[in-house]
Amino acid sequence: METLFRKHNLFISQTNMEIVRDMINKVDWNKPMVSIKGSRGVGKTTMMRQYIRQTYGTNAGEALYCALDSIYFTTHSLLDLAERFYQMGGKHLFLDEVHKYPTWSRELKEINDLYPSMKVTFTGSSLIQILNADADLSRRVLSYTMEGLSFREYLQFYKGIHITQYTLQDILHDPDTICAEVNAKCRPQQMYEEYLRAGYYPFFDGNETEYYSRLENVVTFIIEQEMTQYCNLDIAYTRKVKALLLFLANNIPYEVNIAKLASYLELNKNTVLSYLSNMQRAELLHLLYTDNKSVTKMQKPDKIYIHNPNMLLALSDNCPVETLRECFVINQLSVNHTVEYGQSQGDFKIDGKITFEVGGEGKTFDQIADIPDSYILADSMEYPVGKKLPIWLVGLTY
Repeated sequence: METLFRKHNLFISQTNMEIVRDMINKVDWNKPMVSIKGSRGVGKTTMMRQYIRQTYGTNAGEALYCALDSIYFTTHSLLDLAERFYQMGGKHLFLDEVHKYPTWSRELKEINDLYPSMKVTFTGSSLIQILNADADLSRRVLSYTMEGLSFREYLQFYKGIHITQYTLQDILHDPDTICAEVNAKCRPQQMYEEYLRAGYYPFFDGNETEYYSRLENVVTFIIEQEMTQYCNLDIAYTRKVKALLLFLANNIPYEVNIAKLASYLELNKNTVLSYLSNMQRAELLHLLYTDNKSVTKMQKPDKIYIHNPNMLLALSDNCPVETLRECFVINQLSVNHTVEYGQSQGDFKIDGKITFEVGGEGKTFDQIADIPDSYILADSMEYPVGKKLPIWLVGLTY
């Protein structure tokens, strides 16, 4: 136990507090059991440590932070830890990377039963299933999902530029005022282009080559470690999943032909559909359908995109700017909205009612002229022109 206390003091005292993401204030840390899920590398660990330092200081006592991949847990159980921590007056247990502890769900349920006054906050892979775990924790756990940096957060995180968070309705109803605020503080088009290259993950240190290498490692870890553990992916087929991801990255946006994909991978169609679904859960892909309400479990998507522009650039040999634009829009808006494939009715339909066409500054309204609630999102613009809006505006929505 003393080892864990020493590690806690070391980790928390070394936590940088210069930039704290807004999500820290949206989590209800006082609930008995809280989960923070998200893809590898988005900043779950940093935010948890920052909250501990803000609230409890650097010394272990009422709070204890533990990484569950620690060697300590090869000879000690989570239940043992909780019992000893509670007996020592502990009030809030913080567990990092809970998915690396095989019986996490059963033991967390028992901890909650035995010590209801002790709060437990844990982080885990985006693939962990609170509902379908060994012990159903769905009624006990308040769950949050952490995304990578939005364009707005990127400006704060890397540039020290603070921009107000706006809803999509705010942006559509008063884009002139919002654009004036942003342009008074920076050159948004330049910042947007930098964000596309290296802005989504909070571990960019100025070297794009190293950033993309680390991003490839993130992708490899998700496929080889997390998907094999949580998606019943046979480790012998991880190479096929990687091949599928690389094929899609170099053929995005992909007009989906499941038979062609199955032939390319030498797999059956249902297996390919299962892989695609799990890759979306793992935050490697976005699968788009023309009607989300009618989607069935094994229905093929209408279009496929890589999850975010940085990942796309890391995996693609030659990515067209048109694809990057669309990838950006889907990535930013899918956090708080449903995004459907528009087919001939614009590129995307948002929440079933707002239509967006995405393109360059010269994009016209020809394709969406008669569609109500339709807009163009265009790059190389700093101010709106009627219903043609700068594309980076949708990056202010979270």
